[in-house]
Amino acid sequence: MNILILSAGTRNKVVQYFKREMKDNGKVIVTDCSKLAPAVYEADKFYLVPRITAPDYLDTVLDICRREKIDGVFSLIDPELSLLAKEKQRFLEVGTTPIISPYELVEICFDKYKMYDMLCKMRIPTGKCFVDKEAFYQAEKNGEISYPVFVKPIKGSASIHINKVYGRDELEVLFDLYDDLMIQEYMDGTEYGADVYIDMLSGKCTSIFVKEKIKMRAGETDKAVSYKDEGLFSMIENFVEKCGFCGMIDMDIFKIGDSYFISEVNPRFGGGYPHAHECGVNMAEQVIRNLRGESNPNTVGCYKAGICMMKYNEVMIRDMSDTEMMV
Repeated sequence: MNILILSAGTRNKVVQYFKREMKDNGKVIVTDCSKLAPAVYEADKFYLVPRITAPDYLDTVLDICRREKIDGVFSLIDPELSLLAKEKQRFLEVGTTPIISPYELVEICFDKYKMYDMLCKMRIPTGKCFVDKEAFYQAEKNGEISYPVFVKPIKGSASIHINKVYGRDELEVLFDLYDDLMIQEYMDGTEYGADVYIDMLSGKCTSIFVKEKIKMRAGETDKAVSYKDEGLFSMIENFVEKCGFCGMIDMDIFKIGDSYFISEVNPRFGGGYPHAHECGVNMAEQVIRNLRGESNPNTVGCYKAGICMMKYNEVMIRDMSDTEMMV
C-alpha cells in the first residue's frame, strides 16, 4: 500500500507517523512546490510539483498516483482540499482514494458564514456572525451583541487578516481596506481544539481527541493539555455524523459557562495533531485500515487527560549546494 501526502511543507511529524505505520508494507510519498520543505525529506520518495494554481497541477498529481500506484491521497493545506474533493472521481479512476470529506461540505467549511448558517439550522451553539455591517450595528444597538468582536475574511485560513475590534471606527477601517469580511461574536471562554476521525466506510465517528488550548502562535496551538468530557464527545459525534464528514477533521470549540460552542471546522489534519497521536489517538493507523477495506473500532475518548503538548523549534540541515533553490 502506498500513501501520497500533498503539500507536506513543515508537517514532518505527519509524514513520520505514516511511515511508522506503513513499516515495510508500502511507501509514503510526498509532494511540495519547494525543495526547502523539510517534511519531504522524511518520506520514502518526494516529487517537486507546480503550485496548486498552475494549469497542469492536477494532471501532475494524477500522473504521480498512476506511476507510484497510490492507494490513498490527502493534503495538508486548505487551498488544496476543495480541489481534491471536487476531482475525487478522477482520482478513483486511477485507483487512488482521496481522504477528504464531500466537496459541498468542504466548501461550507471554508466559507465561515455558510458554516455559521449550517450550525444555526442544526441548532448547534455557535457565535453570532454578520456579513452586513448595518445588521451588526442594529444588533449592537439592540443589545444582542457587544464589542469587542472579531473581524475576519469569510474565506480565509492561518488567522490571516483576523482582527479583534473594539469599536465602530476600527471596524469601518477594516471594511474599507478588505473585501468579503464578516463580523463574529467574541467568545470569551475557554478554547478547545478537537482532532476527529470519521470512518470512511461506516460513516461513524471513531476517534475524538480534545485539547484545551493554553497558548496560541500564528493561528496554531503552541501549548495545550489533553481534556475529556463525555458531553462534548457526544456533541461532536452527532455533529460530524449528521453532516457526513469523512476522514480526519480539526475543530475549534469554545466553552462559555456550561455550554460548548463550535467555532470552525477544518477538513484536514490540524496543526496540533501530533498531540493526539502521542497520546495514543492514531489516525494514521485508521486511514490505512480504511484503505485496506476494514472499518475502524470506536475508540472515542481512549486517551488520558492532563497530558501537555509544548511545541518547540527544530532545524533540518542538508547540503544542497548543487541544487537550484525553489522557495
